[in-house]
Amino acid sequence: MGVQSDRKTYKAGELLRRFLPYYRKYLHIVVIDLFCAGLTTICELVLPMIIRYITNMGMNDLASLTVSMILRLGALYLCLRVVDTLANFYMAYTGHVMGTRIETDMRRDAYAHLQKLSDTYYNNTKVGQIMGRITNDLFDVTEFSHHCPEEFFIAGIKALISFIILARISLALTLILFAVVPVMAVTCIIINLRMREAFRRQRVQIGELNARIEDSLLGQKVVKAFTNEEKEKEKFEKDNQNFFHIKKETYKFMAFFQTTTRAFDGLMYLVLLVAGGIFMIRRKIMPGDLVAYVMYVSTLIATIRRIIEFAEQFQRGMTGIERFVQIMDSDIEIFDEPDAVPCVNPHGNIEFRNVSFEYPDDHNVVFRGLNLSIHEGEKIAIVGPSGGGKTTLCNLIPRFYDINEGEILLDGENIRRYTLKSLRQNIGMVQQDVYLFSGTVYENIAYGKENATREEIIQAAKQAGAHEFIIGLKNDYDTYVGERGVKLSGGQKQRISIARVFLKNPPILIMDEATSALDNESEFQVAKSLEALARGRTTITIAHRLSSIRNSDRILVLTEDGIVEEGTHESLLALGGIYHRFYVTANELK
Repeated sequence: MGVQSDRKTYKAGELLRRFLPYYRKYLHIVVIDLFCAGLTTICELVLPMIIRYITNMGMNDLASLTVSMILRLGALYLCLRVVDTLANFYMAYTGHVMGTRIETDMRRDAYAHLQKLSDTYYNNTKVGQIMGRITNDLFDVTEFSHHCPEEFFIAGIKALISFIILARISLALTLILFAVVPVMAVTCIIINLRMREAFRRQRVQIGELNARIEDSLLGQKVVKAFTNEEKEKEKFEKDNQNFFHIKKETYKFMAFFQTTTRAFDGLMYLVLLVAGGIFMIRRKIMPGDLVAYVMYVSTLIATIRRIIEFAEQFQRGMTGIERFVQIMDSDIEIFDEPDAVPCVNPHGNIEFRNVSFEYPDDHNVVFRGLNLSIHEGEKIAIVGPSGGGKTTLCNLIPRFYDINEGEILLDGENIRRYTLKSLRQNIGMVQQDVYLFSGTVYENIAYGKENATREEIIQAAKQAGAHEFIIGLKNDYDTYVGERGVKLSGGQKQRISIARVFLKNPPILIMDEATSALDNESEFQVAKSLEALARGRTTITIAHRLSSIRNSDRILVLTEDGIVEEGTHESLLALGGIYHRFYVTANELK
């Protein structure tokens, strides 16, 4: 299940194995970047050798140390610094761009995967958590993907070359110095693992904080209406304080990490001071050799410090990769079968055969052995108590969920035999909760058909009865509707959604309580639009207001026991059963 993958943790090796393929497209950049890193490292390691040479020559034979030789050595070092500068520019610019490209590729893959996940995933995952995973978490991947190979490559070269050079000067002193490194490495790894866990909890809490803010801001009208501003502040403060304590713990491990490494730095210098001094007194090394030792150890310690500073970035990057992998490992529950074919020009005959369904997350049983036939062009209405499965039944036709048993047929063919895209392209849905995207009226209607012309969009608006109010807006079709269409009334939003379906022009239409949230005037206008939209199509309507379905060819009464009544409006009233009771109750409430 997708929800379970969000709680799964991964070992570092697995995360790196999943991440490394993203380098494939940019392998040439990585190779050049590492070559440049090698050049900068060599340039840095040459200086101690030059200083050693000058010092030893000055101590042993000062007369042989000429100005000409010093100038030649200075020219050599100048050339090395020019090479170092150019190589560093490539690393700083092209390397970071490569990291950004990898971040972009990962975000694209994560978003594409999210589009394939079923409603079950979104029912159980907070939007704030999802947004955090594909934005903030992947920001750190840019630095990680650029610096990770670079920093470890540089550290490896410096450690290896430093060891070889120093060992050639004095193997004994070198072994004494490098004996500290494994102890330091093991200690740092242990603290690093604790730090990574702290970063993981920090990321989760950021997602919770985002979700809290989003929930509160989107519901700000309800908050104000119930004067619950203080309550929302308290809930936010609780999450905010949780984030503070988790971050505080993260900094504690970072402090341990940095303090430990500084202690080992001091230990290495202490060993060099004592052992190096004794070796020089006993003439086992020259003064220039000791100077070179000090410079190489300083370089080595500086490299270790860079790795330490990178450790925080490394753990952030690994945590970001882990949360990315958790998304990518969320199961795609609804998918095309290997032999799926396009659904082309269906007639609209729909049949449920012994269909059983339960929600995959909570295993709440909705149907057992449901049978239903809907004929081409037939207008079916479904009524029943809340929780009876009306919306669920309609959601099964476009495969928003897959059934557990039985089969659903379209024109005699199991809907699983059709590709998801082609199946859903032939189904239009008008729902009670209209979703308009942030943009213009034109863009929201155009969402119904790719590459639609302006004339087609205007025609769809006219068919939906929306054209007149649209041209009365400030910028007519180019009017900005606000987030979720907040600048429009409920009736206006509903007619734009109907225009969107008119533009799509599907042979099958599902209307899920499309007018229940509207006032009487808006309901009348939208009802006319829906009537026009339903003409000539196989139509399934879910409605609480029974007046809107009186002219349906067939009305189904759906309860938790399945379809318990079926017939026309008049026949069901004459039956005197559940539908009759609904009808009487509705009239009494008027």
